[in-house]
Amino acid sequence: MTDYGDSLFKGTAGYYSRYRPVYPASLVRFLVQRFSLDGTGSLLDLGCGTGQFAIRFSDWVDGIVGIDPEPEMINEAARLSREGRINNAEWFNGTLEDYENDGGPFRLVTIAKAFHWMDRRTVLDQLHPQVTPGGGIAIIDTYPVGQARPKWKSKLEEVIARWYGPERRAGNTTYSRPETNHEDIIRQSPFELETATLPPHEHVWTIDSILGHLYSTSYGARHFLGDRIPDFEDDLRNTLLTTEPSGVFWEKTGTSVKLALKTEKNR
Repeated sequence: MTDYGDSLFKGTAGYYSRYRPVYPASLVRFLVQRFSLDGTGSLLDLGCGTGQFAIRFSDWVDGIVGIDPEPEMINEAARLSREGRINNAEWFNGTLEDYENDGGPFRLVTIAKAFHWMDRRTVLDQLHPQVTPGGGIAIIDTYPVGQARPKWKSKLEEVIARWYGPERRAGNTTYSRPETNHEDIIRQSPFELETATLPPHEHVWTIDSILGHLYSTSYGARHFLGDRIPDFEDDLRNTLLTTEPSGVFWEKTGTSVKLALKTEKNR
């Protein structure tokens, strides 16, 4: 597993909570129904970021635990839950290995666009005794839908490569895509694999939200730009407005869910 250091998402939390696209309501409904969430039991969101996804389950479980290694993310999650008067959420800065689970097993564990940063085999082994029989882990990701890629996306990537470099930077190194896919990792674990694909949904971007989303990512953190931020933003704005003068940018996105289920056979 690549060591990205302890600054992978440093400085991104404010942008993360404001500009990351919200997962569709269909995802929440799917997980509530699939795991028969009824207001009892506990949910763990591993790699929770600023906590907005976990908070959406506050009426469907008795308690929520969010874990993230970035302290700024946890501080933002705590702030958002206070503002939303969410009283059944606990936020822990650290890793799953650091967390002392005194609350019993979890009915559902969610890992949304974070599994690729983890030692996946170890995490699944650690989670198995902490998941209740009949429960499981939902590993969530998004992907572009449609054969024709929006022109603005290609232009955006050209601008990013021009200013950040051709490689995807991550913490103190560059990102390395896992060689083994998530499905095979689950198949090799104590869990049983099930997959689901949810209907696509459309997201509308503006120049400001595109910039904010970029600054929320590991590869687009502002500190990589140093004192070049104003020039970069001018370049991005001019390039995208030349591509789409209205300043409104549409993207169709799908949601995939890979479930690691704890059944009677693998308990």
